[in-house]
Order: sequence, then structure tokens, then C-alpha cells
Amino acid sequence: MSVQKKVCIIGAGSSGITAAKALKEHGIAFDCFEKGSQIGGNWRFNNDNGMSSAYRSLHINTNRVVMAYSDYPMPDDYPMFPHHSNIIEYFDNYVDHFGLRPFIHFNTEVKDVVRKEDGTYSVTTDKETSDYQSVIVANGHHWNPRFPEPAFKGTFTGEVLHSHYYREVEQVQGKNVLVVGIGNSAVDIACEAARTHSGKVVISTRSGAHIIPNWIWSTPLDNLASPLTSKLPLAIQRFLLKTTLWLARGNQEDFGVPKPNRPLLKEHPTLSQDLLNISGRGLIKYKPNIKEFKGKTVVFEDGTEQDFDLIVYATGYKVTFPFLKNQAFDVSGNNDLRLYKKVVHPDFENLFFLALIQPLGAIMPLAEAQSKWIAKILAKQVRLPNREAMLKSIEEDKQAMAKRYNASPRHTLQVDFHPYKQSIEKEIKRMSV
Repeated sequence: MSVQKKVCIIGAGSSGITAAKALKEHGIAFDCFEKGSQIGGNWRFNNDNGMSSAYRSLHINTNRVVMAYSDYPMPDDYPMFPHHSNIIEYFDNYVDHFGLRPFIHFNTEVKDVVRKEDGTYSVTTDKETSDYQSVIVANGHHWNPRFPEPAFKGTFTGEVLHSHYYREVEQVQGKNVLVVGIGNSAVDIACEAARTHSGKVVISTRSGAHIIPNWIWSTPLDNLASPLTSKLPLAIQRFLLKTTLWLARGNQEDFGVPKPNRPLLKEHPTLSQDLLNISGRGLIKYKPNIKEFKGKTVVFEDGTEQDFDLIVYATGYKVTFPFLKNQAFDVSGNNDLRLYKKVVHPDFENLFFLALIQPLGAIMPLAEAQSKWIAKILAKQVRLPNREAMLKSIEEDKQAMAKRYNASPRHTLQVDFHPYKQSIEKEIKRMSV
């Protein structure tokens, strides 16, 4: 058993590295454990930690200006929506610029985290066990594939692939492909398959999605969001966005993309500059939810049937913490881990969860804000509310989400970029010691 240290960070992806920077700047001793041999997490193509969902053609869908950390902008010569290779280069440079690499223990997997009677944490890796006063969980939430539950009736006898394991266009080339889901990954894979012009491509969706372009009037659309517009009533925000989208691309159903069942901002939108154009050429077709399988034949809820060689499930991810075996962290498959400000577990002091959010906007600046808050808490420059106040806030947040969004595991993590960032910054000011 080694001597007790201050903080353990689990994961050296985009969130773990900004946590490391915040702790270093506050003079807090820490170890950062990374299962793989390099930093970058989900953004490193073919990451040897086995947890990356990146595919060869992947580009970010939030622009480089709003995605960057506050004190380390992306290079001006990067494209506005960079390729994953640019992003990894940026993360590597960030780590080296701020001198974080010596604090990261690579090829080290955290196996178990146990809270001891004195409130400290025993952390067991595949190499040793050490005690820490605090643990920051930054293992990401896009690595444990979720499949439809309950499973569809019957058995599909063709190929089955979850989007998590999609890497190369050759996996879909020359095949009749059914993509289940209409989120960002689903649309990217469908468009890539359609560009091969070597098989039919169909998207199956229960409720549809609002398709948001990356660009409008030569401006990245996410640049139009601001702290000011985020304070407007939801109905006005919806009207402004609906008008903007209509001016940018008209009605999406005119391109053959089904109209969503729910209004704008009632669910997480899908970002794609390509889907409407490719659908308008007839290269992607749409079907409702699957009813059952009959070998390679798929029966849809509208009663139609089609044959496919491959089904790609782009159906999201489970939030999983394999190193936290205590039942307090069992979210029963619904991703509903109830945390104060999506970060603090009210019953486990000095245990923090980083970037466990699904923002309307970039995640990196929010993880950076969370990290600064955590560092100030650990440095005793900021205090937390009492348990009762945290529980009250958690319940209010849950009710607000239930009122706005449809019930789904995805939306338990939903936050609006500017209001959420401001709420974390407010915590730092309001609870300063």
C-alpha cells in the first residue's frame, strides 16, 4: 500500500487533461491514470485503450473556436470543423504546453475504487493499490454500446454492427445497409455509405430528428448561440432557430427527411451539412421503427419489408463505471446518475464526475469549467452546499429536464451550453470561502 496522495484522475481524454491542468495550477498533488498508451480518449482513432468510437472520416461538429479550451485556442490554420487528427494534435500540444504529461500514468487501468471508513478512497490499478483523498471520474460516456431494449422480435441473420465499432468505409461498401437511429453518428455513417453508390442505405427512426447544418450564411451555426439568446424564453429561442433553419435550408421533409414528432429544442438535434443534400438525391431513404426480423428481411412498423446485408445500430451508449462496484452507482441502464450540477455525488464526499453531460454545444469548455470548480473545492477556496440543498437542486433539475425533453437515457445528461457554464461559474463565485 502506497502513501496517501491528494487526487486520482481516471482517464486522460479531453476531460481528464483539463482536470489535470486545473489541479496543477492550484498546487494540488494528483495522479492521472490512462488505460491506453496515449492521451485523447474518444478522439484518438484506433486508441489502444479500446474505448474510442472515432472513425477514419470523423470531423468535429462544433466549430474549433467554441470547442477550444479558454486559454489555448486552436490554430488559425485548422479548418473550422477539424478532422480528428487535428483534434488529437491539439490535445497533445495542450498537454505538453502546460507540462501535464509527467503526471499521467499510461497503460494503467483502474480496476476498483472503494470508499474507506475515513472518507478516503482506495484505488486499485492493474499495477498497485494507493489511497487518495479524492477521485475525479473522467472515463467518458461514449464507449459502452447500447442496443435497443427490449430487443426487436425475431433474428437478423445478416451482419450486425454498433456504430461504436465503425472505423472504415469498407465496412459498409457494397452492402445494403440499415442504420438504426438518426443521431450524429447514424447520419455520418449513412452519408458515408450512400457516397459509395454501391447499395441501398435506409435510416430507421422512431421519431425523427431536426437536422441542423454546420454552416449558415458562411458562418458556423453554433456561433449564433450566445449567453444572451440562451436567456430568452424557450418559445422565442425555438422561433428564432426555426426561422434561421428555414432560411438556411427550407423544410427538411422537402429533401425526403421525415418531419420529427417533437418540436425544436425538445430533443437533442442532429448536426449534418450533408444529410439533406444526399437524401435529396435519393441516396438515403427512411423507414419507421423496426417491428421484427425474418432472417435478412426487416419488417417495419408501417408493414413494409426490405432485405439488408448489414444493420448498424447507432443507438447510443450506457453510462458505465466498471471500477465503481458499489450499488450507489448503479443507474439501472437509464443513465440517471443523480449528481449536483452533474458533477458531485451528494452522498460521497470528494468524488467528482467530469463531463458526464450531453450539451447543446461543445463539451470541452464545460469540462474545463467543471475542472476549475472541482480544483477550487479541493483547494478549499470554494465550498459545496449542504446535502439537503444539493438533493433539492438535483430534483429540480430532473423535473425541468422531464418537462422539456422526452424520457430517454440520452436526455438525462442533457444541458444547455451557456446556462450550464454560467451555473458552474456562479457556484464558484457564490460559494467562495
